[in-house]
Amino acid sequence: MTIDYTDLYLGGRWAAPATGSIIPVISPSTEERIGSVPEGAEADVDAAVAAARTAFDDPSGWAHWDGKRRAEVLARFAEELQARGEETATRVSSQNGMPISLARQFESGFPAMLVQYYGSMVADREDEIRPGMLGGSTVVTRSPIGVAAAIVPWNVPQAITFLKIAPALAAGCTVVLKPAPETVLDAFLMAEAAHAAGMPPGVLNVVPGGRELGAYLVRHPGVDKVSFTGSTAAGRSIAQTCGELLRPVTLELGGKSAAVVLDDANLAGDIESFFGATLLNNGQICWLCTRVLAPASRYDEIVDTITDLAKTITVGDPLSPDTGMGPLVSARQRDRVEGYIAAGRADGGRVTAGGGRAGDRGWFVEPTVFADVRPEHTIAREEIFGPVLSVIPYTDEDEAVAVANGSDYGLGGTVWTADPDRGARFARRIASGTVGVNGYTNDPTAPFGGIKNSGMGRELGPEGLAAYENVKSIYLDVR
Repeated sequence: MTIDYTDLYLGGRWAAPATGSIIPVISPSTEERIGSVPEGAEADVDAAVAAARTAFDDPSGWAHWDGKRRAEVLARFAEELQARGEETATRVSSQNGMPISLARQFESGFPAMLVQYYGSMVADREDEIRPGMLGGSTVVTRSPIGVAAAIVPWNVPQAITFLKIAPALAAGCTVVLKPAPETVLDAFLMAEAAHAAGMPPGVLNVVPGGRELGAYLVRHPGVDKVSFTGSTAAGRSIAQTCGELLRPVTLELGGKSAAVVLDDANLAGDIESFFGATLLNNGQICWLCTRVLAPASRYDEIVDTITDLAKTITVGDPLSPDTGMGPLVSARQRDRVEGYIAAGRADGGRVTAGGGRAGDRGWFVEPTVFADVRPEHTIAREEIFGPVLSVIPYTDEDEAVAVANGSDYGLGGTVWTADPDRGARFARRIASGTVGVNGYTNDPTAPFGGIKNSGMGRELGPEGLAAYENVKSIYLDVR
């Protein structure tokens, strides 16, 4: 049975789309159609932005409620999300190949957690009063920016959606969400949860579509803030548009992070955490550490350990709880990854695990490990977005830092060591927005984002809320 929607969620109701175009949803495991939704058109974006603008400008509406009242609605929203958690996880796994065990963590539990976190952050917040250095005092107020455009990718669709809409809604913004065409069924289920929670009309609107529709939303005159997660190339274009419009923008883009294995590391003992930092979600996460830097003195041993890991991963049906790696999201993505595997071989890399397709049906690629990789090789420089690791030798810590930082990207990173204090010291030397020691976790309380070609701005933590707020100073008692 397929899951098919005929309407878009606009202005607090299910509304007929402007055209009859649809987005078919194809299973990456079976290559069969599993559902469809309407494909948004520019007229639908116009309607969504107009609904969001009306809701924002309502003097008695969402933007003017106190934080406690918004938090009450968000608490109900979290409950409705939790009630649909298993169905959300199943839909995501069916659409993008994410193993169901991971989807139950990232796509089922994390969104409700973020809604609750940001709701509690604004529930009892008051204006800040600062004593002045020149006499008098200043009241610092925070107000919602306005209509926020949230454009999300297909790889971790619900978790990334809520990196954006949870703080935006808590701040008092209204939202137009554009999910990726590959993962739309989960977005419509999320809209059902918002409606059931009593989200006021126009506060949250969902219009799926491709790159052209996203570009139209970014430059729409009714939008006040843009938040985008996706490729660096698309991020540059969005940054250019927002720069011309002087429109605030948050960009979380690509990555080519390094896992630096220090000479005292017990990688075999940390192998589960290492898998989570390097090959999670079929290699389709932007912060994954796909460059593994190994000390020359232990290089062969570490290559063998990583090779054994890759060979023991269960590749198969993403809906099976025993699966460690599912298919890639599309035939196009599989072809892209295979092109990089070919480039790695051409550059002289030695394949120690994988390197081919898995199975006769579906877009599966084997977990692949390359040894004898140099920093200048293509597979060590460019983001592959698939289950491909490059193991690069280094002689000492200074060289390891130089190789780790010799990337156009700066989003994630990890350090592996028996001495956590040593790991923390080394982590401070890595040029990246985030670094983990003996593991990697995006904690809701901690700011997440990148530097260099990995983007600008931060999500999560109080910084994530601040991205959707205007700050005003009111000077008092000034003579």
